[in-house]
Amino acid sequence: MKSVGVTRFGGPEALRVFEVPEPHAGPGQVRVRVHAASVNPGDRYLRNGSLGLASLVPPYVPGMEAAGVLDEIGAGTVTDLRIGDRVMAMTVPTEPGGGAYAQYLALPAQRVTRAPEGTTHAEAATLPMNGLTARRALDLLGLSAGQSVAVTGGAGVVGGLVIQMARAEGITVVADALPADEELVRSLGADLVVLRGPGVARRILNAVPEGVDGLVDTAVIGSSAVAGAVHDGGVIVTLLGEGPRALRPAELRRRSLRTYMVFVPDYLDDRARLDRLRSQAEAGELTLRIARVLPAEQAAEAHRLLEAGGVRGRLVLEF
Repeated sequence: MKSVGVTRFGGPEALRVFEVPEPHAGPGQVRVRVHAASVNPGDRYLRNGSLGLASLVPPYVPGMEAAGVLDEIGAGTVTDLRIGDRVMAMTVPTEPGGGAYAQYLALPAQRVTRAPEGTTHAEAATLPMNGLTARRALDLLGLSAGQSVAVTGGAGVVGGLVIQMARAEGITVVADALPADEELVRSLGADLVVLRGPGVARRILNAVPEGVDGLVDTAVIGSSAVAGAVHDGGVIVTLLGEGPRALRPAELRRRSLRTYMVFVPDYLDDRARLDRLRSQAEAGELTLRIARVLPAEQAAEAHRLLEAGGVRGRLVLEF
């Protein structure tokens, strides 16, 4: 089968097409004939060697989410899926089976669910990992209807999903945006939009003088830069480790702030949450945004576009 990966780490040009043996579904697994795999910022870390892959055999294959058609069910596997179902799945590229940039994936059945009705393979491929990231962020916040959340990176895919999920739960949303993205962010459901960039915490506080109850930093600005927007006792959720940009322990204690980092594999085998994403997409609560679909052979170009920035929606590889 065809897969896309690296044998030597580097920039986008390191990505190549390989012919590798097809996997088959074992006990507890199903196999997906992949038609689309999304390209996410985290895919760069496998490609450039930032992840520990010593236990794997090259080529190293990136990709954390895919969509396609179920074509095998392993012996003894308990699942409500049937061969021929259109499905979407979350993958872990640092596991022996590799990532989603491949024509076939053999996965634990709980990591696969039906694709939302009425979606293309490309659209469905953008939902599992991005959706579970947004879901995990909101669950860590623990907010209820009537409370408020601020979202940095509101025009991004994960930021947009956080906005839509929060609004579906009756939470007031303040999000940042560049002027060119303001209409998009409002269309996703933000109640208030402030200008993105340095000083965003001050602008959020101007919009909500009492401070928001929680904040999801999808733009990875750093908790120390956004904490001023959150009232004492509030919650900040970040998507990546922060290092020197993190709030100092003394500030956390003084203001009784709680900070959490999203680790999306916490929900890796949570099929109920994965299937909830399907239901929300079918109900029109979540928007699946495609920037561009490219043939798998153009994975290097997709990574170049990703690293250039300014992409609104996900780049998707077609197999």
